[in-house]
Order: sequence, then structure tokens, then C-alpha cells
Amino acid sequence: MAEIGPNTRLRVSPFYEATVQEGVTAFSPYNSMLMPVSYGDSDAEYDRLLNGVSQWDVSVERQVEIKGPDAARLVQLLSVRDLSGIEVGKGKYVPMCDHRGVLVNDPVVLRHEDGTFWLSIGDNNILMWARAIAAERKLDVAICEPDVSPMAVQGPRAEDVVASIFGDWVRALKYFWFAPAEVNGIPLVIQRSGYSKQGGFELYLCDGSRGSELWSIVREAGQPWGIGPGYPNPAERIESGLLSYGGDTDDRTNPFEVRLGKYVDLDLDDEVVGITSLRRIKAEGIRRHQLGIVLGAQERRAGHAIWYRVRRDGEEIGHMTNGAWSPRAKTTLGFVLVRTDVRSGDRVEVLRGGYTDSGTLCDLPFF
Repeated sequence: MAEIGPNTRLRVSPFYEATVQEGVTAFSPYNSMLMPVSYGDSDAEYDRLLNGVSQWDVSVERQVEIKGPDAARLVQLLSVRDLSGIEVGKGKYVPMCDHRGVLVNDPVVLRHEDGTFWLSIGDNNILMWARAIAAERKLDVAICEPDVSPMAVQGPRAEDVVASIFGDWVRALKYFWFAPAEVNGIPLVIQRSGYSKQGGFELYLCDGSRGSELWSIVREAGQPWGIGPGYPNPAERIESGLLSYGGDTDDRTNPFEVRLGKYVDLDLDDEVVGITSLRRIKAEGIRRHQLGIVLGAQERRAGHAIWYRVRRDGEEIGHMTNGAWSPRAKTTLGFVLVRTDVRSGDRVEVLRGGYTDSGTLCDLPFF
């Protein structure tokens, strides 16, 4: 098997040593870091997430910190969702677009008490993007990547684990709300969130020197509930209809095409990056949309490395952007990005890794 050679451009997380001790077997590059994506037993990892509790190193969700007199102004300029009502201690899921109206990220924006904002980003250099827009608009802000590294605790027993460490007050946190906390002197921010639909929290470690210590605390606290290591599980995220920026999007995807239209406020100020283009796109009509696909293939195959071509009645209509074996559906599920005249219920063919598979399109989510 090919290996990733040592390279200081590809950083490791504060939890790296802990994941090695847990038996991590594979990493994937994300935001110039190594993200654990396997511990060698995909069935057990999926089962813990669906039925118990799973502990994830998601430090690759880097934070872009924006503070200063014009911080709120810049965050709104970067966001095509109206953030005027965002409260202290609350996060909001936000599409971010370039000047063409093309999606460049879909972070969660967190507003802190001191007027500081964090953008908890997907896989793209939003630090550079934010600095460029701030300079272009001559805004008085300071922008950096802080010493903040998220760990996720996900699954139906995640709340019990987190409450056993920090207290029952965490049970009252609403989705995307967050609060500061600490354990053994380790500074944290706790948010009810995570890249799954099984419930859970993200613990934003605010001292990268104490990653292994925090991992051990959570691991020990989770033993009564059978905690084990995991990662953003591709099968569960597809079953749940969760978008992967950069995986399910390309360099011309706008938010309307990938079910993010409800997060776009077209009456925002013209200076918001991409908003005038999004108005034009909406007026001219959306050309592609995202649907689910259920494939007839019963055997498990390797996950996606490329987008696969999709045909209907012999005519190419778009692409299958992801796919994974679904333990719940007992077949392969995925997303397609296809022309808007293609509808749920249509039968299609997918040219997938040397095979031609038949499938049926459907609405998302699957479950």
C-alpha cells in the first residue's frame, strides 16, 4: 500500500498521538492536515455511531477567527445568509460564495461574547479568503487561525458521556449553541453539533498542548457506554443527506443546486460577496440539482475517488458525486448532481469504476 511521506505542509492534530494509540489505520488530507478515516473495523465504527457513542479527531475543522471593530461587518460580507440576528453563544450554518455565486465553503459561524467570530470551516483556505476580502474593503479587523481544535463525540449516548464530564447543564444546549467550559484546567468550548445526524457535541480544545489528555478524559468517561474511536462516517453522512463541500461540489456549484437555497437571503446588501450573482442565477433558473440514488448493486465496492457519469435513456445528465454501502439499506447509496429536468423516481445508469450500474433517483435524505 502506498504511504504518505513525511511533509511539514501536512500537519498533525493535537489528538494525533492518541489516535495512533487507538490503532488508526488510514488518514485523509483535509485543510492541510491529516484526518483519521479508519480504525480498521468499519462495521464496528458504524455501529458505535448509530447505536452507542463514537469519539472523533476532527481538528481539521480549522477555525478562522475574526475580531475587531469591523468583525461583524466582514462576517456578513462573507456570508450569503443574513446574520444580523445571530446571538452570542449561537452558531449558524452559512453558505459562503465567491463573486460568481459559486460555493466556496459552508462553515458554522460562532459568535462569542467579546465580539469575536469563529468560522468553523470545511476544506478550503478561508483564512486567506477572509484576509483578502477584508483588505479589499479596507476593514478594521484582525484575522488568524487560533489554537482551537475540535473533537467530536457523536451517537445516541454522546450526551450521557459529555454530561458525565461537564455536568447536566450540557443537556440544555440547543443545536449549534455553545458555551465555554473546562476540565482539569483544559480550556474548551462545547457546542451541540457534529457531522452526523445521530446527535452529539463538538469539544473545541483551546490548548493544543493538551490534546492527548483531553482524549483520555473523554475515552475514560465513555467506557460505561462502550465508546470507541471513529470519524465522519461516509455511509452515515450519505444516509443522512449531509453535504460534503468539495466532495459533492465543483468549481461551478451554487448553493441552490445542493439544497442550500433556504440559507440564502437574496435581499442582503449588494456588497455581500456573491449575492448579486445569486440573484441573477435564481432569476435565470437553476440548471442542476442534487438528488439521492439507490443502486441495484449489492456488493460492497471502494468509495469514490472521482465523480461518475450518470445517463438516462443513453443521454448523459450529470454525475454521481459520492457513494457508499449502506448497512441500513443493504445496498449502495449516493448523491447525484443532475439536470433539473431529471426527477426523483427516474431510472438511470452510472458508469462507476469500470461497471455500469442501474439505479433509481430519490429525494434526500434517505433516512
